[in-house]
Amino acid sequence: MNGKPEVGAVARLTRTTSEDDIRRFSEMTGDFNPLHYDRALAEASLFGKIIVQGGVTSGLLNAIVAQDLPGPGTVFLGVNWRFVNAVGINEEITAEVEVLSVREDKPICELSTRVFDANGNDCIVGTAFVYVAPLKDRPSSNEESDEDAD
Repeated sequence: MNGKPEVGAVARLTRTTSEDDIRRFSEMTGDFNPLHYDRALAEASLFGKIIVQGGVTSGLLNAIVAQDLPGPGTVFLGVNWRFVNAVGINEEITAEVEVLSVREDKPICELSTRVFDANGNDCIVGTAFVYVAPLKDRPSSNEESDEDAD
């Protein structure tokens, strides 16, 4: 996004979860909770199914904030999320971010954040504060080559 985010701006990202999401998240974080792997245990739980880690679900919010709204250079300062419904394997989920406020004195925004399933049921709801760090353009490869030659 170029310039300051505008109040009311909305961005969405949709994906379908997979067993590979669970495996890769576990390898990265060490989260091997049996609710993500043990089918019999997970089906006997209140969830009734194997579920993906909350970090997989909330990761879509990270992707929107970093890539779309507010965009590159944006980092979370704080989040207030409630995980209200678990997400299973092969479920389509959509993350949505809306700009609620933009500070005039600093590059800080408050966002409404939500992840919902294909039926519109909320999975994650809440808010986040983000810092929109200005990114300087990198020098072109020609400029880098000229500098290296000195």
